[in-house]
This record gives sequence, C-alpha cells and structure tokens, in this order.
Amino acid sequence: MNAPPDPMTLFREWFEAAHQIGLPEPSAAALATGDENGAPSVRIVLVRGVDERGFVFYTNLQSRKGVELSGPPGRNPAALCFYWPPLARQVRIEGDASPVTDAEADAYWATRPRAHQIAGWASPQSQALPGGKDELDRRFAEMDRRLPTENVPRPPYWSGYRIEPRAIEFWEGKPGRLHDRLLYQKHGGRWKTSILAP
Repeated sequence: MNAPPDPMTLFREWFEAAHQIGLPEPSAAALATGDENGAPSVRIVLVRGVDERGFVFYTNLQSRKGVELSGPPGRNPAALCFYWPPLARQVRIEGDASPVTDAEADAYWATRPRAHQIAGWASPQSQALPGGKDELDRRFAEMDRRLPTENVPRPPYWSGYRIEPRAIEFWEGKPGRLHDRLLYQKHGGRWKTSILAP
C-alpha cells in the first residue's frame, strides 16, 4: 500500500474509488460516540464533507449523538469507520468533534430537498414518540403547511460536526488474511506512519 505523507491524500483516492464502483452510499460511515459515563453508542451517518480540516456530518443537535458531542472543545472524542466491501477496504478515523460554522450549516441545509428540510423541523430526533409513527406524520404535515415552499430556514437545533482526525488507519484485505494496515498518527501537527500486523 502506497503511503503518502498526508493521509487525506490516500483517503481521497480511496473515497473516489468507492464512488466510482457505484456503491449505494459510499459516504456512509459508522460514527461512535460516548456518553458522560463513557458508555459507547454507534450509528451510521452520511459524511457530507471531507477536507484537510476533517470529516463533516450533519444532524439534529438534540439527538443522542448531538448531545454526546456537545461538550467543551477538545473534550468530544469520536470515531468514524468507512467500510467498502467490494474493494476490501476500511478506513478508521479517531479524533475530536467540533461544531461547523453557521455559514457551513446554512450552505449544506440549502442543498437538501424540501422534504428533508421539513423532516428536520418535524422530527424530534432520538426522542420518544408517544403517538408513534402517526404523530410523526402529523408533525410533518403541520410543518409542511407552515413552512415556506422555497428557502426553508434551518432549524436552530440542526447543524453539523467536524471530526478533526488525530489517527487514521487504512485497512486493505489481502489473500491468506495477510491484510495491509497502515496507521497515521498526528504528533505535534505532523503525521507519522506505522505498519500494523493484520
């Protein structure tokens, strides 16, 4: 496996390859967070932005993941894992999450279909629905009537997080289970690499 000095170069190469083979959701990744007692929680999110600063996803800030990532800066550990079976490739990311800017959240919100925007207003994400699915349908219909047909505003409790990586591991399946594992770790602002046993 080739090891460029910056792991984001290799990530972009693998990410593009995952898009090119026609996977239904190549940007899907498992996101792991922890609560105030350290109990883990994991779910799939869609990563909507990747650049030198990190990996961005969007959510209701009142959801379980939003609450678990709402601590002070530098105290919001999170991990992502991408897995692309047809390529026999996995990428694991560990770092700290911080909120995106309002401008970034507004720009992404504006790209969402109106039905997704209405759902963002209607769904109290991760909260119990005493009236079940019927309650959610009623909430959606009400918001659909109340909100404008164009330029739906972004809810104040809906935004995004950026995970700034401190470690990125690339795994590639090989015959005989002699898989390639390349680990990048950030030390003093610079990336250092090591090869791990499979």
